[in-house]
Amino acid sequence: MLRIAHELVEAMVAHARADHPDEACGLIAGPEGTGEPQRHIPMINAARSATFYEFDAEEWKQVYDRMWDNDEEVVVAYHSHTHTEAYPSRSDTGIASELGLPGAHYVLVTTKDPDIAEVRSYRIADGVVNEEPIEVTGAPEAVQSYKFAHTPDSTVYDCP
Repeated sequence: MLRIAHELVEAMVAHARADHPDEACGLIAGPEGTGEPQRHIPMINAARSATFYEFDAEEWKQVYDRMWDNDEEVVVAYHSHTHTEAYPSRSDTGIASELGLPGAHYVLVTTKDPDIAEVRSYRIADGVVNEEPIEVTGAPEAVQSYKFAHTPDSTVYDCP
């Protein structure tokens, strides 16, 4: 399960909406070994595409250097889909495998509906995609314009 503050969800959705119609991509870092998402890092989609994303190599190095200096690690790798559902494509699964972040949550935000952003989280390892629930903490009224789905048959709003 991904447990994440509503401010971080809002930051991912805002980034996805700002980069629309291109896909957005970024990371959320947290203290090494904790699995706690704390710092939003919006990044540039080097592909500048509505159907594909690619992290910029130089920016990736700078981000990793800063995380290293701060004793942080990638907790969430996210990107958006602009015209399809929030489910990893074959290329998304390949990119996740190439990133080599087996402990990371892979979050997808779809911006195809201008009023509601669907946010879903996955674990991707060795080409296998497993969806997981999202628990959003803090300010539940702030997240009601987002759809948090775990399976096509259910919607989870865990906002304590």
